[in-house]
Amino acid sequence: MGDAQSEGEGPRCVGCGRRVKTLFVQYSPGNIRLMKCDSCKAVADPYIECEFMIILIDLILHKTRAYRHLLFNKLSMGSSVDKVVGSALLGNIIFMIMLLLGVRFILKLSFNIMRYREVLFAIMISSYFKWFLLTMMVWEFPSSVIFIVEMFVLSSNVVALRVVTQFPKAHCFVVCFVAHAVKYLTERWILGTS
Repeated sequence: MGDAQSEGEGPRCVGCGRRVKTLFVQYSPGNIRLMKCDSCKAVADPYIECEFMIILIDLILHKTRAYRHLLFNKLSMGSSVDKVVGSALLGNIIFMIMLLLGVRFILKLSFNIMRYREVLFAIMISSYFKWFLLTMMVWEFPSSVIFIVEMFVLSSNVVALRVVTQFPKAHCFVVCFVAHAVKYLTERWILGTS
């Protein structure tokens, strides 16, 4: 697969991995025709018409075709996936920084790397409610469920921080709330600017 045909940018056939000119032709909104690969003569990317859950199941089953669709066709189509992943990553980094700054300055915890590791570990473990957001990919929920899950995560973070630091619940709440609020505002700002 190291030839010039398969290297570079642009869409690829999910079957053979060869470069294709285009994946589909759109005749009108909602009316597309999937293009065939010149090399293997199969439809270049049938995943274009699939729901994300089908693609996710094929990714879990380690199907090469699904990985080719995601890595070469979906992510390179100028989609907002990189923006969403980038905002989530930056949001989580900012959350951890704000949490550690809050622990350091609001709770006045002495600088001991082992204590900070305990704090980060406790916050990560207490964020287990975020796994419930995965169910939103399978079943349809109102967007208010995201808010409810975030409130459960916040309350779990407060309890975990209180257990690790042994500070009053109100102080731990302020630290966690500020960290969550700054994370939320950062993600909204990133997703709203472009």
